[in-house]
Amino acid sequence: MTGRGARSTPSVSGRQKGAIDRTESDRPRQERIEIHLITDRNGLPLSLGISGANIHDSLGLEPLARGIPPIRSRRGPRRRRPAKLHADKGYDYDHLRKWLRKRGIRHRIARKGIGSSTRLGRHRWVVERTVSWLAGCRRLHRRYERKAEHFLAFVGIASALIGYRRLIR
Repeated sequence: MTGRGARSTPSVSGRQKGAIDRTESDRPRQERIEIHLITDRNGLPLSLGISGANIHDSLGLEPLARGIPPIRSRRGPRRRRPAKLHADKGYDYDHLRKWLRKRGIRHRIARKGIGSSTRLGRHRWVVERTVSWLAGCRRLHRRYERKAEHFLAFVGIASALIGYRRLIR
C-alpha cells in the first residue's frame, strides 16, 4: 500500500480521521418549546399551553386565560374566570391589561423599569414550584415527539399527576 486515501483507523485523539467535530451551533436544530401555564394559588395547573421558544410569552396569555375551565364554588353559579391574575414583567403590555380589565379580571403585573418584582415574588413562586414539578418528569426535559400535540398530551398527563399527588395528600 502506498498510504494514499482515507484511513479508517482511529487517530491519536480517538476520533476517526476525517470525522467532523461539530460545535453546538453546527448541530441539527432541535425544536425548542416553552410550557405556559396558569395555576391556582396552591399551584395546581388550571390551563396549559406550549409554544416555540422564539415566540414572546405575552402572546400566550389570552389563549391560556380563555382555556381556564369553570371553577366550582360553594354557592351560586360556577365562576368562569379567576378573580385576580399575578404575572411577571414579560406580560407588561397595555393591550393585555385592557383585555384583562374588559374580562373583569383584576391584574397584578410587574412593570418594566419600575422597581423589582420582589413583591410579586410572594405569589410567583407558586408557579415556579409547579414548573419545577413538571421538570421532575423526565419525558418533558427533551422533546422526543415530532408532533407538538403529542408533547402537549404528555404535559397534560404530567399536570394530571401533579393534581393526583395533591389530592391524595
